[in-house]
Amino acid sequence: MPLADVFSLLVLGQGKSGLDVARWALTHPERVSAVTVYGGGTSEPNDATRALEAAGASFVYGTEQVEGAYDVCVTCPGISEFSGFFKAGRERAAQIMGEPEFAYRLSPDNWIAITGTNGKTTTTSLTDYLLKAAGEASVAVGNIGEPPVNEIDGRAHNEWFVAELSSYQIATTTELHPRVAVLLNITPDHLGWHKSHKNYALAKIKLFDNMVDDDLVVVDVEDAGIHEFDEYIYTPGRRICKVAFDEPEGEDAAFVRDGKMIVRLKGVETPLIATSELKISGHHNVINALCAATAASAVGADVDGVCRGLASFQPLEHRVEPCGEIDGVRYVNDSKATNTDAVEKALTAFPDDDVILLLGGHDKGTPLTDFARVVMDNVRSVVCFGDARERFTAAMDEADVDGDVDIAQADDLRDAVDVARSLSSRGDVILLSPACSSFDEFSGYEERGRVFKDYVAQLAAAAKSQME
Repeated sequence: MPLADVFSLLVLGQGKSGLDVARWALTHPERVSAVTVYGGGTSEPNDATRALEAAGASFVYGTEQVEGAYDVCVTCPGISEFSGFFKAGRERAAQIMGEPEFAYRLSPDNWIAITGTNGKTTTTSLTDYLLKAAGEASVAVGNIGEPPVNEIDGRAHNEWFVAELSSYQIATTTELHPRVAVLLNITPDHLGWHKSHKNYALAKIKLFDNMVDDDLVVVDVEDAGIHEFDEYIYTPGRRICKVAFDEPEGEDAAFVRDGKMIVRLKGVETPLIATSELKISGHHNVINALCAATAASAVGADVDGVCRGLASFQPLEHRVEPCGEIDGVRYVNDSKATNTDAVEKALTAFPDDDVILLLGGHDKGTPLTDFARVVMDNVRSVVCFGDARERFTAAMDEADVDGDVDIAQADDLRDAVDVARSLSSRGDVILLSPACSSFDEFSGYEERGRVFKDYVAQLAAAAKSQME
């Protein structure tokens, strides 16, 4: 149901999305009678919260014990639905939801939603790009771009919200109803928040709950993690487009035939471009492109615009991003690959190349046996670095049954690049795809990727000066 004409608002958490909701509410006193923010147990005032207090919001710091009564509670995504803080908000409010649900209730038309463990940002960016290339009004929101609540007031007529949504955000939805929803893959993640892998998977699948009639669910049917939950996905009356490299059956499908991407909707096939024309590389990016093209086509995007967009879309930063060449060796930044599944997908981008893989960082404790076998089958050398280097080295050693892969160690990222250079030959690819978070050395994968690119640039400049 839509939000009431006038309501009181409780916000849990003082992260970006929570403060953005409070900020929107303060600019709409005709809708929101009062704004109260509980920052959380360790919260303290900062410049942003002081500015909102000055504008009329009430803040409560340093506690998760909520008092009072409210019409609507909006929670920040980091607050688990199983936490005491969430429970306290739910008990004190008539309705509880996350920021995307709140934004949807305010502006419910023309939503495309995209989720999955890996590939969300590329697919969301590409879907938005294809819509714009086809002349449609579109904006990417959610975990990419701005929270949707920040785009509501200036929303153009018939503009599409292409929303990248995490499991955290979907778990707290009840009425969110996208016209098209995309599920890319499911691999174990965020178990601390969801408490179990099943809860995590069902949170993503919950995205489909309100979809009916001519809405379209887009699913990568190659993904084994998705297949584990088929019984929750393939429900009566739900229209599903199956996406795979090889042609799936059914009236709705997206696939590759004779090297060309094809989207089939309601039995009508639309040829797009050849996969060789894509600037984003790897099997996983062909799937991402098929999902994006399907989503754009399903809402009426012009086929010529979709084709132009597919052919011109560039790799995103930190996602199999080419970042230089030194002495005939190419360097690729895939710092966003913070889990093993993402690394396995990245390796498909280099089927004909000798790869020197940089693995390591802060160890998540992920099982490595199967992953190590995949790595050994697809690289020439591995350099393990950072806190995770000992465990990763041991796993790679155990998997290297033939002993034909060079396995080395390095202290940190720059050292890993130096070691990789010593192992490289002209025509090789040095790939940073670390399968770990970066918190042993960096603030996040973004800083790690930029340090890698900066160091490659320094080495390239030094190599060039030696030649002059």
